[in-house]
Amino acid sequence: MRIIFAGTPDFAAECLKALLNSEHEICAVYTQPDRPAGRGRKLTPSPVKQLALEHDIPVEQPLNFKTGDSRQTLAAYDADLMVVVAYGLLLPQQVLDTPKFGCINVHASLLPRWRGAAPIQRAILAGDSESGVGIMKMEAGLDTGPVVLEARCPINDTDTAQDLHDRLAALGAETLLQSLSDIETRLKQARPQDDSLSTYAKKLDKQEATIDWQQSAARILRQINAFNPWPIAQTQWHGDTMRLWKASPGERTRQGQPGEIIAVSKQGLDVQTGDGILRITELQMPGKRAMQVQDFLNANKVTVGDILG
Repeated sequence: MRIIFAGTPDFAAECLKALLNSEHEICAVYTQPDRPAGRGRKLTPSPVKQLALEHDIPVEQPLNFKTGDSRQTLAAYDADLMVVVAYGLLLPQQVLDTPKFGCINVHASLLPRWRGAAPIQRAILAGDSESGVGIMKMEAGLDTGPVVLEARCPINDTDTAQDLHDRLAALGAETLLQSLSDIETRLKQARPQDDSLSTYAKKLDKQEATIDWQQSAARILRQINAFNPWPIAQTQWHGDTMRLWKASPGERTRQGQPGEIIAVSKQGLDVQTGDGILRITELQMPGKRAMQVQDFLNANKVTVGDILG
């Protein structure tokens, strides 16, 4: 098939790589406009654009599809199908209807659970035991279309958002290629979603990253895992922001007030929560790199009884 690919981040680039190694022809790539990145705030192309340019594929970067010119450009590619993966733009019905077989989307959740922008992080934060990818026929609504194909994977207790992202990116690419086999029949047999079971994966907010030590150790651990690598869970220590990259459940019973450091060792900082103990194993202070607690203790004095938060 002649396929238009629309996507922006690394997750989408994995799907584009799979398509480039398939028998299908990628006639154009759509991606978000270049954005400032890094310390110099230099305009940087998206991972999808970089990959497209490496393979000499035409790249389109419209701000939206509200103009006739943008829709005409899309139609001129005469595509059989448009594959959309974390593109970052809502597509109007006229665009969805342009390719011969319409548009399909690779979504990182088990629809209708976690429709929206941050399904990976929300699944970890909620304590879900499994996640997956859904290949969905796109409609004008937000992630509401019928599911063409689905693949599942477990969420481990130690998974960060980056860990789950990487597994789902590979699974999404594999499942996408499967779905393209006899796509016309698969689209006709797609499973409608049960809207009554839907949950919304709202965009991440930096304010959510501040830890409330009154919460349970399990809840705080999910917060640390879900917000790694962004925005990174954080707390206060002696007036400075301490970012928490990794932690594990502690073994001690209740010994202090929430946020109190009750033990210090090379293995980690044991902190009392509202329910149980949490052991911080990797952290970061302002202007420093993320480091293991053992390395942190070599240059910083932490005492039992210190209060976090």
